[in-house]
Amino acid sequence: MATITKKDLIDRIAERTDSKRVVVKRIVQSFLNEIIDELGRGNRLEFRDFGVFESKDRAARVAQNPKTLERVHVGRKRTVKFKVGRLMKARLIEATASAGASSHSASTSAAPKNPG
Repeated sequence: MATITKKDLIDRIAERTDSKRVVVKRIVQSFLNEIIDELGRGNRLEFRDFGVFESKDRAARVAQNPKTLERVHVGRKRTVKFKVGRLMKARLIEATASAGASSHSASTSAAPKNPG
């Protein structure tokens, strides 16, 4: 799995749209800033077929350090939840199916034959 950075996306969009990189960078950053601002205000962002971003409050809780087994208090915090939209879900299912099919055929062809 590759890591795609904001710079990678900006370069790709600039090339595909025949736009200047600085203009695309400004637009992408403005878009991301708007998402951050709206979530900071507690608003829900819905992008049809892509997904929904919502800010959620997580209650304070007691957790445990896995190394020391010491109990640790974790304070209340606000976090972001993302629910996948219809088109993204379909694309992920499609990618999973094609990855499963290619790994299945590779493992099937590499499997030893059962004698007899």
